[in-house]
Amino acid sequence: MSQEFDYDLLIIGAGVGGHGAAVHAVGCGLKTAIVEAGDMGGTCVNRGCIPSKALLAASGRVRELRDAHHLQTLGIQLGGVNFDRAAIAEHANNTVSKLRGDLTKSLQRLGVDTIEGWAKLAGLNKVKIETAKDQKIVTAKDIILAPGSVPWVPPGIVVDGKTVFTSDQAVRLESLPQWVAIIGSGYIGLEFADIYTALGSEITLIEALDQLMPTFDPDIAKQAQRVLIGPRDIETRVGQLAMKVTPGSPVVIELADAKTKKVTEILEVDACLVATGRIPATKDLGLESVGVETDRRGFLPVDDRLHLMAGENALGNIWAIGDATGKMMLAHTASAQGIAVVETICGRDRVVNYRSIPAAAFTHPEISFVGLTEPAAKELGQAEGFEVASVRTYFKGNSKAIAEGETDGLAKVIYRKDNGEILGVHIFGYHAADLIQEAANAISTGQSVHELAFSVHTHPTLSEVLDEAYKRAAMTH
Repeated sequence: MSQEFDYDLLIIGAGVGGHGAAVHAVGCGLKTAIVEAGDMGGTCVNRGCIPSKALLAASGRVRELRDAHHLQTLGIQLGGVNFDRAAIAEHANNTVSKLRGDLTKSLQRLGVDTIEGWAKLAGLNKVKIETAKDQKIVTAKDIILAPGSVPWVPPGIVVDGKTVFTSDQAVRLESLPQWVAIIGSGYIGLEFADIYTALGSEITLIEALDQLMPTFDPDIAKQAQRVLIGPRDIETRVGQLAMKVTPGSPVVIELADAKTKKVTEILEVDACLVATGRIPATKDLGLESVGVETDRRGFLPVDDRLHLMAGENALGNIWAIGDATGKMMLAHTASAQGIAVVETICGRDRVVNYRSIPAAAFTHPEISFVGLTEPAAKELGQAEGFEVASVRTYFKGNSKAIAEGETDGLAKVIYRKDNGEILGVHIFGYHAADLIQEAANAISTGQSVHELAFSVHTHPTLSEVLDEAYKRAAMTH
């Protein structure tokens, strides 16, 4: 370590990205500090991935145990199934507390200096930290900004945290309103629709764009709607904008045509979840001290190696990772970025391959994907001069899925016709979130469908859905 600085590396933000960077930095021999103004673990541990997955686990079990037809096909008969909302909420809280504690202890055990307070840049190698007791200047050879993101609330929507709320409040499950409007049909909206309907609520799903689940591959979205929305207590409003949402009892929602902005309907519901995406938490970071401006949405400008950019110039020792970079707003993306930055700092230049990073919605059944959707792949093919093909295989033909009585779903593999390079894989079905990792690894290592067609999969397992797809693609081309 250079005696010139207090630390080799100082990280602002102790979410999954900041934590991953700190752990890797210590392993590389860097004297490291991490500053956090809120809860250790950031959004993922406290208000996002972890509590929502705990709620999905409990509500999913309720849905499964109440599905008498499914159980009867397996030869099982049950009486009534009851649940305790407060106990389910406590399960989520306990999970958060445990993981937050584990994360904090891991940093302490490794010797990372953890500072509670608000940190902002005060120069190229300086950070000003305001704690409950005082404020001080700390110096570091390298600085990583990992401030994360917060829920975005569109204009016209008033959030009171009780009747109109974001995912930050929804994960607490403080109540189970009879009728919940959910604005947005992305991951967050779909997962909470899954939770609420399993526990007996009715849902109105509102989507401003002209199709539900607009970010998903069209074939996956179509199948998922048939299973996750059609049979459940969910009504949909597509191409409708929530122009005005007023908290209260009832919550009043003014819906307007998304194109004309003309009011089409007034909804009165018991509660409203605003699931319209997230925006970077990049205010008051001292960016002006190093000549950096965010884009109009607040995202931090970075180059391919995640250096913070001051206009056209990369700042050699200041980096940014996670949601605030706007690359892929996923916890594991932030972690991958943090590790890549530390590797580059240590002289082992590493760039994140975003196309190989998988994502999942933990609905019942799950949705997962890695790489490009088919429309995006075809657009790339047109631009670069290659043809795109795709194959689909279905859970209905999978031995394990049949044995489990979980035959809804499909896997879709999108690839180049000329060399078999995988461009994207999309899965909807039982354990899709676990199955996608194989495809992500294949994209990361550059394997083609021709090579993957000869890989051996355990029989009988769900992984054979992908095995079948690879073989079908290789035979076709």
